[in-house]
Amino acid sequence: QVQLVESGGGLVQAGGSLRLSCAASESIRSSNPMGWYRQAPGKQRDLVATISSGGTVYADSVKGRFTISRDNAKNTVYLQMNSLKPEDTAVYFCQAVRYYQGYWGQGIQVTVSS
Repeated sequence: QVQLVESGGGLVQAGGSLRLSCAASESIRSSNPMGWYRQAPGKQRDLVATISSGGTVYADSVKGRFTISRDNAKNTVYLQMNSLKPEDTAVYFCQAVRYYQGYWGQGIQVTVSS
C-alpha cells in the first residue's frame, strides 16, 4: 500500500504562486506516472498534469502557468503553480501508479481569491 502525502496548499491572491508537493511512502519507478488532479465543488475530478520518464502532460487550462516536476530519489512530485486564477480553486489530489495499481493522496485545498 502506497501512502501519498500532499503539502503546500493554501490561500493566495489571483496572480500569485503556490508549490504543491506529494511524497510517496514507497519507491515509484520513473516509468510510472505521478501526477496531479483537481476537483472543484460540484464538479468532476480532472487531470492537471502528469509526469513519467515518457514526458509530461498538462491540461490546456494550466499550460504555460503550471510546471510539474519529480525527484525520483525522494519519491516526490511537485506542482509549481504560477499566475493563479480564481478558477484554479479546487482540492488538488496527488496520484501515483505502482505495479499497475493507482493510489491517491487525501487531497489539499488551494483557494485563489480575486
